[in-house]
Amino acid sequence: MRGIPSSSFRFPRHPPPPRFHHPTNRLTFYCYSSSVVTMNSGGNSTKPDDKSHIAGNWFSVPELRLRDHRFTVPLDYTSNHHQQQKSSSSVISVFAREVVSAGKEEQQLPYLLYLQGGPGFESPRPNEASGWIKKACEEYRVILLDQRGTGLSTPLTISSLSQFTSAEKLVDYLKHFRADNIVNDAEFIRLRLVPNAEPWTILGQSYGGFCAVTYLSFAPQGLKQALLTGGLPPIGNGSTADYVYRACFEQLTLQNEKYYKRYPQDIEIVREVVKYLAESEGGGVPLPSGGILTPRGLQTIGLSGLGLSTGFERMHYLFERVWDPVLVPGSKKSISYFFLKSFEDWMAFDKNPLYALLHESIYCQGAPSKWAAHRIRTEHESKFDAVKAAKEGRTVMFTGEMIFPWMFDEVHALRHFKDAAHLLADKKDWPSSLYNVTALKNNKVPVAAAVYHDDMFVNFKLAMETASQISGIRLWITNEFMHSGLRDGSEQVLDSLFGMLNGKKPLF
Repeated sequence: MRGIPSSSFRFPRHPPPPRFHHPTNRLTFYCYSSSVVTMNSGGNSTKPDDKSHIAGNWFSVPELRLRDHRFTVPLDYTSNHHQQQKSSSSVISVFAREVVSAGKEEQQLPYLLYLQGGPGFESPRPNEASGWIKKACEEYRVILLDQRGTGLSTPLTISSLSQFTSAEKLVDYLKHFRADNIVNDAEFIRLRLVPNAEPWTILGQSYGGFCAVTYLSFAPQGLKQALLTGGLPPIGNGSTADYVYRACFEQLTLQNEKYYKRYPQDIEIVREVVKYLAESEGGGVPLPSGGILTPRGLQTIGLSGLGLSTGFERMHYLFERVWDPVLVPGSKKSISYFFLKSFEDWMAFDKNPLYALLHESIYCQGAPSKWAAHRIRTEHESKFDAVKAAKEGRTVMFTGEMIFPWMFDEVHALRHFKDAAHLLADKKDWPSSLYNVTALKNNKVPVAAAVYHDDMFVNFKLAMETASQISGIRLWITNEFMHSGLRDGSEQVLDSLFGMLNGKKPLF
């Protein structure tokens, strides 16, 4: 039960406060090849007549029908839309895939937009009706959005980002790929895709939940209801990256303790690996890609190993195969290629540089991050100095969802972006707020959120602070699932959230 008396529980909540009229929040969306569309919280808008939307033909996977949509959207929604029409570099392509249960293509179904976690991860690619998608398609027409820069939405890859001739130009481009513009893209799509531009339901997982709260803050007129799974962000101007990482280190320590309690035999194995790396030439061993595995690099495997279901097991089985067998007497001890390749494949920075580049920037509101995780880690160095811990016979602690400046030296795929990463960490002129606390306190959109008590990625205490600021939110609090609850318990999670919104589950 992980130190909690029951596997799933709810905290009592007071009835939602009275709902007040929402203050007018005006958002202007610049439509490529069309006139400006202006909307307000009162909400009437006309569907644009332009050529920025191309729909594909239906195709099938077992029990599902799918159709692809491509939209041409502004890179920067605040710049002059007439100038954008003249420059291909001022627009990007955003991809979304429509999914329905087989036979329901022509049925009038409500729309559900899925916002994936990240930043920088594409939406799921269904190969059959399963998991949460199968459940959602029972009642909805699901829209799987590749957030800008991911999947087929003008993907920002190692190769495509290398087209920029300077770090400054790259940063100037990347500043447009945060939650504010993901919400702008979603509204751009809704106006063109949903009949009569009706509001839709959104499902935000992890960082997708952060985007959903931005949506609630600035474009609630586009929302019928919102579901969040492990995705309540820290809000308010005081919620800096420093604030986030200070809170996260507490849960990270607990996750390390749980791992070693489950696999105490790994305590000595990990110490031995750290000593081996520290004593190797250059302070580490070469990775297959050309990077280097150092003790501090080894600790980053906790990002996935400590925070997701089956992560403990996967990490343990990986350490089972860390050493090569000695086939020839007298051969030197060595870390196996299997371990090194598996380590790189699990971290996967070569496939998603956007995650590393923008990770701390998703918290920035009018101030720079200045490598917050790196600075806060120094406050816990007595626990997290791997080499010292190994020498002193203590357990080696793994780190969590944190990006450090030295990773842009040690991870081969990230080296080209080192200067840009430092510029992003020092960038001061981020928009002053990603969230509107006043609007959230007067929220009228039905919201239900799954909050995972032991979540290593989204701190429980911070999530509860945010929930207290969103009027009418319904919470399902559980320690039965970790951050990957939507994947691992899709039917139970969706049933619980929809049940709270449609009256089938008690509110408190």
